[in-house]
Amino acid sequence: MTPLRLISSMATKPLLADLVALYHTRAPGVQVLVESVGGVDAARRVQAGEAFDGVVLASDAIDKLVASGHVLAGSRADLVRSGVAVAVPAGQAVPDISSEAALRAAILAAPTLGYSTGPSGVQLAKRFEAWGIADTIAPRIVQAQPGVPVGSLVAQGQVALGFQQLSEMLGVPGITIVGMLPPAVEIITTFSGSVACSSHQAEAVRALLAFWTSAECTPLKVQHGMQAA
Repeated sequence: MTPLRLISSMATKPLLADLVALYHTRAPGVQVLVESVGGVDAARRVQAGEAFDGVVLASDAIDKLVASGHVLAGSRADLVRSGVAVAVPAGQAVPDISSEAALRAAILAAPTLGYSTGPSGVQLAKRFEAWGIADTIAPRIVQAQPGVPVGSLVAQGQVALGFQQLSEMLGVPGITIVGMLPPAVEIITTFSGSVACSSHQAEAVRALLAFWTSAECTPLKVQHGMQAA
């Protein structure tokens, strides 16, 4: 059969690589190719009509693609729930982020801040607005370009306090993961898969997504800092 071609955001790239490998042990005749790019770029390419068999993005982005007629209604499969972590350059002092007040203070004290253009970054910007500090910290924000991990900017010293999905922070050399955002202001993103309207192998994609939502895949999701959705 023709390989299944999927596009995803960077947040799920390492996880999907392992999920693809696991699926290959169960369905060795199915080849799955996943291209991971910035989530904004991924959605734009699907909307532009580029041919894919499946799409894995934040659930709200999938819903927009359903509404615009680019992925099949009823095919959305919620795969994982992913939280936002905070990181500093390795060797630097670790700030207190144990409460909303402590996190706000750490942000105000940081000389530079970085976050992604993805859904977590959008939510974080809204939080800064709600706290009334958006204008104060605006000159210090280093916006990671789509597809560029915030962790790499932290490791390079361009960002003193970085925010991104934990899955994208794990394994990045040169950083210390301080922890997750405190419960009062946690940002959880659900990532989902769906069948692209351009696919001629819809049932094969549905079978793939069904496996990825099965309990057999839960340990891999936890390993990558996520929870089964």
